[in-house]
Amino acid sequence: MRYSTIEPSFFITNRQQLATKLPPKTIAIFHSNPIYPTNADGVHPFKQNSDLFYFSGIDQEETILVLFPDALNPAYREILFILPSSEHTITWEGEKLSKVAATALSGIETVFWVQELDKIIKPLLLESTTIALNPNEHLRATYGVKTATDAFIEKCRQEYSLHQYMRLAPLCAELRVIKKNQEIEQLKKAIKITFEAFMAATRSLRSGCKEYELEAIIHYHFLKHGSRGPAYASIIASGKNANILHYIKNDSICTDGDLVLMDFGAEYGNYNADLTRVLPVSGKFSPRQKELYQSVLTIFKTIKKEYVPGKSLKELNTTAGLICTEECLKLGLLTPNDVSGNPNAYKKYFMHGIGHHLGLDVHDVHPIEHILEPGMVLTLEPGLYVPTEGIGIRLENNIVLTTNGNEDLMEYIPLEINDIENIMAE
Repeated sequence: MRYSTIEPSFFITNRQQLATKLPPKTIAIFHSNPIYPTNADGVHPFKQNSDLFYFSGIDQEETILVLFPDALNPAYREILFILPSSEHTITWEGEKLSKVAATALSGIETVFWVQELDKIIKPLLLESTTIALNPNEHLRATYGVKTATDAFIEKCRQEYSLHQYMRLAPLCAELRVIKKNQEIEQLKKAIKITFEAFMAATRSLRSGCKEYELEAIIHYHFLKHGSRGPAYASIIASGKNANILHYIKNDSICTDGDLVLMDFGAEYGNYNADLTRVLPVSGKFSPRQKELYQSVLTIFKTIKKEYVPGKSLKELNTTAGLICTEECLKLGLLTPNDVSGNPNAYKKYFMHGIGHHLGLDVHDVHPIEHILEPGMVLTLEPGLYVPTEGIGIRLENNIVLTTNGNEDLMEYIPLEINDIENIMAE
């Protein structure tokens, strides 16, 4: 395996925590993500369902996890169904997990082949009164493809119409939002790989290079240092392109006098880093670029102090808006007239949130209304976007909340203007 696995005790604890939140006689069922087709006989790379991974550690397609804490047979209180190897798969793809290997990864003793699901699960469903399932309920989710979970929900509704049903998503979000030490360690590895890629890209930036050349250098260093690849589509946006928040074409030429906004992160063991830095193509920031950069840095440093337990993201966004308004006034982007009676005037130049949760998903799940607690990991990413000047600046680090405040997991990645310019001068 390319990445260092987490010990099975982590997944055992996660399942135990979920079991305490399930109503009596509830059976919880998790399906792996499908492998999505491209064209002809092509397929996209497999990405495991985050909830299934969180409770099992299994990183293989066609996996099903069944948790039934009140099952009459103790052996059936935790069951894994996995894909067996065949002569075809061994020849074309290599061996799949054995039952022994699946137990070693997950700590689950009862493992069946996935083809045995119907035979094993029917009596368990009849023994239960509630079926708990986990379709994707992320606020930004799009629903263009039918998943194995969707198909299973339909099947259950038809065959077990008198059962009660419940949503697993709120329980999963409640558990996953607090990161355990093992998760922080995986995130640190993803961040270290991201740092290596950033340093390589910074030293390679020059006038005339293509955005995708920098992207290639970044992705090379992801793979070189043990990542399976980018956590999300990398943004390498030079000049005016930096004003497109999710710019991923990465096909323009980097030109002297412009800035390059790079928003990227490595994935490691299903955990994701999320970094943004801005570099001057010439190696030096112009006076105006410095002004704007320093304003974003001021917002960053001020809000970072507010990343503490007891706050909410809503409060942090409100505070960020107030500070951003002050900076926009100093920069001449807004006038007192603009902000009079309009507290959201700053959103013309800073239109996204101050941060989001981070973990197994880049925009990680969390309870809808919640107060920040120790163990939560969030991004901190203020920005200013000025299309009329061809400048877009965003600075982003990953922050873990602690009992006494926070720890910046990216603190060692250069951020100050002088540090950026010094690296580029090497």
